[in-house]
Amino acid sequence: MRFSFIKTAAITPKTHLANPSKNADEIIKLLDKAESMSVELAVFPELCISGYTCGELFLSETLIKASLEAIGKILQASKNKKVLFFIGAPIVFNGKLFSCAVAVQKGKILAVVPKTAMPNYGEFYEVRHFASGEYIDGFIDVLGQSVYFGTNVIFESSQNKTVKIAAEICEDMFVPSPPSSRHAQAGANIIVNLSASNELIAKSDYRKTLINSQSGRLAAGYVYASAGLGESTSDMIFSGHRIIAENGVVLSESGLFESGITIADIDVGRLEFERRRLNVFHIDNSLYAKVSFDFDEKNFVLDRYFSPHPFVPSDKEGMQKRAELILQMLSYALSERLQKTGLEAVIGISGGLDSTLALLVILRAYEKLNRDKKNIIAVTMPGPGTGQKTLSNVLALSKAVGINICKIPITEIVDKHLADIGHNKKDIAYENAQARERTQILMDIANARKGIVVGTGDLSEIALGWATYNGDHMSMYGINSSVPKTLVKYLVDYEAQRVKNYQQALVDVLNTEISPELLPNKDGKISQKTESILGPYEAHDFFLYYTIRFGMAPSKIFALAKNAFKDKYTAPQIKKYLIVFINRFFKNQFKRNAMPDGVKIGSISLSPRADWRMPSDAEIEAYIDDLNRSKN
Repeated sequence: MRFSFIKTAAITPKTHLANPSKNADEIIKLLDKAESMSVELAVFPELCISGYTCGELFLSETLIKASLEAIGKILQASKNKKVLFFIGAPIVFNGKLFSCAVAVQKGKILAVVPKTAMPNYGEFYEVRHFASGEYIDGFIDVLGQSVYFGTNVIFESSQNKTVKIAAEICEDMFVPSPPSSRHAQAGANIIVNLSASNELIAKSDYRKTLINSQSGRLAAGYVYASAGLGESTSDMIFSGHRIIAENGVVLSESGLFESGITIADIDVGRLEFERRRLNVFHIDNSLYAKVSFDFDEKNFVLDRYFSPHPFVPSDKEGMQKRAELILQMLSYALSERLQKTGLEAVIGISGGLDSTLALLVILRAYEKLNRDKKNIIAVTMPGPGTGQKTLSNVLALSKAVGINICKIPITEIVDKHLADIGHNKKDIAYENAQARERTQILMDIANARKGIVVGTGDLSEIALGWATYNGDHMSMYGINSSVPKTLVKYLVDYEAQRVKNYQQALVDVLNTEISPELLPNKDGKISQKTESILGPYEAHDFFLYYTIRFGMAPSKIFALAKNAFKDKYTAPQIKKYLIVFINRFFKNQFKRNAMPDGVKIGSISLSPRADWRMPSDAEIEAYIDDLNRSKN
């Protein structure tokens, strides 16, 4: 494992019914393949040593003995294998037969975990052959090795104590109180399930829902491997369904009716952060046995896909549903504020993405309130840096949506103000004076015309402090405050497709380069390009997501960013952008501590009244040091 990622595999071998020696050969062959793929944790199906559908043969001493010999064969073949793996076998303990998960690493059995929930309905009659492992606790001798036998056991990495694995078997997952729930409360953050779940119409969807929900409820990884081809088809059929989930998200899933290996990298660090954040896991492992195992980081290769745009769904249909939901949330929130205050919306329109999104939300809110959109108070305030492109965007947009626009130039006002204070440089004071003047105009109009100023700054700008304190940083309701820049574009585009009357005007906005336009243009072209100064917003949104949502260290974020942006930015570029992010994020907390109200729509908010409380004078050295320990 590396950066707390564990390469896991759910494996379904072809079954040779009641032929443990051949099954051992199949398992060994797949173990060899898994080892070559740098798998660190592998899970095989329930009773894969013997086959699940052996019926009365389970009681046969011959099959029980052959199963033990097959385990011995696997132990011998795995002596030099680093992978920790679980295989299903019939095991006799204190005169009773149990369906068990046998944990093995480097040719040694670590522990034996019996199944507790024994199905005895419909096509299942396991009680006829097997005893329940509930309340069983002791030691068993297996092939000369004395190991723990029972359900209350956690496998803990000797290199990284945060890695804790526990096992349950098939039906254990389907009962009202699964053992995995108890295991999680004892500290286990990865659950393995050795299963022999037969296939029925729609059962695979039900199974997937259970696994997904259980991994989410437990803030855990869940590795599920079911029996497949080769099991008896006298009365049932098995599909070899394999699923690997993490905290309510399926990372990898096999098709049905295919043997083989399904792989995914589970992020234990992410799971541990989630548990600390939720603070509902009251760890009590006093009744649990702990068994150590080893992980080797040297040959780890991260195969997990990381979207460069974590705030944006990757599929078109998902994006459309998400966009509609977000716009409904924003517009309902704003309509509530407008209704309860009895005031009109006042907005500054720049011709850029953020103010356009805010205007679109206002239009929806007015529609919900059955208010005349002519009452929206929209103001454009061109200054020395305002380009013809953005100004034409403002006029075209206001005409397309059917609102009146008030034009108030600010160049002369700002020049006089700067002259009054004896300032004649085109520096940060020159830029901020414009932003503050625009805010003053909007606030005064709101007072004069009984309105509230709807802020347009987005989540990315708030994170980076890319706003003038007491200028565009301030409003009476920050409607975009939890919408990151990478998502703003998709929301505007969605609305362009939905309302054809707006389409061309919105497309023009979408094609306009991002700029604060606070410095005079050069040869008619924008002289200030935000992403040339800060670095790309998509990179900063990536850093923001993994910093806030999962509390990741800069070194780990750097590794994930290299994976996500490998075809777009070099490692030195990514590190440069990340240093910018860390510096600006820490140094601009004072602005966030004074930010206006704004509804939370996703998993991240930087409001000091909601998700994010941080001292304005926190120091960055530990974070920069962590990043600098990373190799490019």
